Amino acid sequence: MKKWLIALVGLLVVFTTACSSSSSGSGDKNSGEVSQELTYATTSDVVGLSPILTNDSVSSNVIEQVYETLFTRNPETMEMEPLLAESYDTPDDKTWVIKLKENIKFHDGTDFNAEAVKYTFDKFMDPETAAPRASLLEPIESVNVVDDYTVEIKTKYPYGPLLAALSHTNSSIVSPSADESQDLMKEPVGTGPFKFVSWTPGDQVVIEKNEDYWKDAPKLEKVVFKVVPEVTTAISMLQTGKVQFIDAIPTEQLQRVESLKNVEVSKQEGTPVYYMGFNMEKEPMNDPEFRQAVAYALDREAYVKKLNGLGIEGNSVIGPKVFGYDESANEAGYQHDLEKAKELVKKNNFGDKELTILVANRDNYMLMAEIAQSQLQEAGLKVSIETMEWGTFLDTARDGKYDMTFLGWSNTTSDGSELLYPNFHSDNVGSSNRVRYSNPEFDKLVNESRENVDQNVRAEKLDEANKLLVKDAPVIVMNHGVVTAATDQSVKGLTLDPTGQWSLYNVYRE
Repeated sequence: MKKWLIALVGLLVVFTTACSSSSSGSGDKNSGEVSQELTYATTSDVVGLSPILTNDSVSSNVIEQVYETLFTRNPETMEMEPLLAESYDTPDDKTWVIKLKENIKFHDGTDFNAEAVKYTFDKFMDPETAAPRASLLEPIESVNVVDDYTVEIKTKYPYGPLLAALSHTNSSIVSPSADESQDLMKEPVGTGPFKFVSWTPGDQVVIEKNEDYWKDAPKLEKVVFKVVPEVTTAISMLQTGKVQFIDAIPTEQLQRVESLKNVEVSKQEGTPVYYMGFNMEKEPMNDPEFRQAVAYALDREAYVKKLNGLGIEGNSVIGPKVFGYDESANEAGYQHDLEKAKELVKKNNFGDKELTILVANRDNYMLMAEIAQSQLQEAGLKVSIETMEWGTFLDTARDGKYDMTFLGWSNTTSDGSELLYPNFHSDNVGSSNRVRYSNPEFDKLVNESRENVDQNVRAEKLDEANKLLVKDAPVIVMNHGVVTAATDQSVKGLTLDPTGQWSLYNVYRE
């Protein structure tokens, strides 16, 4: 059966910055015309500009404007739909036949076609390439050219999240001829609305309007990605009009940014999730009543209030902006009840043992740990905090050398399977399953959510697995993330994805 729109796989949050009757003075060409140029301040430089060889959000912000994927999320219907693809068909549960749009050219003038798709994915999956996000396309067995504008993808097993994977920035299609003749890490060539101009390492990346874009050309003429290492400096530059756009505003800077008169701040529910995790292979963390006692003791509402609106409360591990979420999962968990916590601690003598919270030395995790320590002590537990540098922390948590800890997951594919499988499936104990959770019933549900191409069935299985996880409580959700952006009041039409990524295609200044 031909499918012209893809079932809901991920959610997109769209916002348009509020209109202002008077345009900002910054960037005016003259009194009546605002320059269609935009400067975005980033605290870090890009790692590189090839979607195949990068896996960081800073690089993705540029790649998103220059390249395109086969599929994308529609901001109005909030459904997945074709982008460079025209349509797709699944003749069996391990075969995807994708029809491609015609008459699209890369920035170097070469044709976008089935050969370009095969070239991109084959290189991405080649072990010699060592693509940092190679796991994204791991389920693919082969990519075959049927004709100039038809490609067939065979998977090793039925794989439901494939279309979400094909919408990921790292699955962007590159120009084969450009890749063979130049370094795409330094000179990217895609089909997107903007073309690469220059990269001055440590300083800035410049892109410009693609006049020959296959849809209508963008309104912005030029975009500068300016490296500003100190966020306070970036905010000052936003205030004075030297930059017109920043994002990922730290909690402690939010009030300052919101007080700026020429700036619009937008906050939207995002896909990241942050949680306390228990080492399920150690006592008393492997005791359900201990985990329940901790869950009752933690006042997540009080914690979220300290985030200045940059966190959403909820028990569900799958967040509201991730495929597989059902609001009813919040009822499967445990609400704050200090008396219940104290009863369970006293009944089981949990307070007799000294426990340690292992925490990475990052501000958000440190704040979680300090608040949790105070609340758990109030319930009668003896808890200390041990801090570690990020890389050491990840290794120590992976090796299970802790009692309790705090972890997070950004959900870049916005698909619940790609949250539950790496973090909680028994296949991944000793690697990405740092809480060492192992439950055959849960594993079965997660497998069924991955190895099915019917999106309705996938959603049902994910909901069941999620509720089981919430009730079992190997982790307790502290908050779901909120993504932020601040723009000069002259900036209109910005689209922000719940993963924190954004497109500048519809952005203009007035």
